[in-house]
Amino acid sequence: MQRAALLDAARSLLSEGGTEALTFPALAERTGLARSSVYEYFRSRAAVVEELCEVDFPVWAAEVEAAMAVAEGPEAKVEAYVRRQLALVGDRRHRAVVAISASELDAGAREKIRAAHGGLVAMIVEAVAETGHAEPRLAAMLVQGVVDAAVRRIELGVEEASVVTEAAVAMVVRGVRG
Repeated sequence: MQRAALLDAARSLLSEGGTEALTFPALAERTGLARSSVYEYFRSRAAVVEELCEVDFPVWAAEVEAAMAVAEGPEAKVEAYVRRQLALVGDRRHRAVVAISASELDAGAREKIRAAHGGLVAMIVEAVAETGHAEPRLAAMLVQGVVDAAVRRIELGVEEASVVTEAAVAMVVRGVRG
């Protein structure tokens, strides 16, 4: 239970203040633990980040996969893939993941993030292939690039999230059609 409380506190700290806010003293304060107790659960900030990736990425991916599963047809699956990821932008887990991705991490943590993103891209390859696209793996990676760019636009708050989402969906669906 303490480990889960520490991870929840880490999510909050990351979503509120980015990686600079994720410190062991801050984790201790948020959870009511002594700072030395935090070290009993995690050896470093990177270890906290790695565990967040292990816990949160699969949940996020499952939500995207579930949205795709109810969509009918390959273009609808691609659209669901984009829409669900962009709908998750406001979620604390997503804000924490974005903060994590922007941070200076050790090689192990970076590899876990890369593998998780690779899992997301793998979800969409089959749907892109079913559209008849000549390079489905490449197109899937580019689709994720559009999603990543749309996430950054939404987080900037310059345009309404719905405007960014509709633009990203239109661009991606037209793009996978070739």
